[in-house]
Amino acid sequence: MWLIKWSLADPPLTEKGEEQCAQLRENLISTFSDKIDNVDDVAIVVSPMRRTMQTAMLALGWLVERGVKIDGNADWQENSSKPCDTGSPLPSISPSFPKVNLSSVDPLWPDKTSPSAERYWYTKKSVLARGQRALEDLKKRPEKLIFVVSHAGFLRLGVAGYWFFNSDYRIFDFEDKGIKQHETTAAGGMGLSFTETVELGLDLPEEDPGYDAEAKA
Repeated sequence: MWLIKWSLADPPLTEKGEEQCAQLRENLISTFSDKIDNVDDVAIVVSPMRRTMQTAMLALGWLVERGVKIDGNADWQENSSKPCDTGSPLPSISPSFPKVNLSSVDPLWPDKTSPSAERYWYTKKSVLARGQRALEDLKKRPEKLIFVVSHAGFLRLGVAGYWFFNSDYRIFDFEDKGIKQHETTAAGGMGLSFTETVELGLDLPEEDPGYDAEAKA
């Protein structure tokens, strides 16, 4: 089962995933709707992969409808170079997501394996550097509240050091030396995730192991 999933290129959400997004939407509306007075103080940043853009529109579409901008950013893509963790060329996927601003996505997208795409390689060095770069980009943004729709593996090992189960979320504030999580989301905003922390970069490869679809079929 897992081997088949690995071979699917940029797969969409499953029916179960769409159901989880509906539950997430209701939670986010309940948690944040009364905290937003000015939509200019809010932004959505999303990995340009199909399932994350679907998640963003399903769970945060209520904000987009109010005028909150939603920007694609390649730094927030998933870790590995497997087909399931590699995005689609923008010309083929952008028509499905007209509300997502993909104009600033790195022209290297969706390359994760060539010498010129080293910043997106599936290696410990590149993933950790990408995590820091993604956080620095957020820190420079003018908005006060930013929703990031990314991937469990990257968030856990490259950015935050916490578990993120499907459809769950966590709230962080920036500090001088990184980010600090709100105690209210210790088990995730949906209450679905482990509370234990994880060492950043844990078990990430020093060299990209690659992926041979035929060998794993």
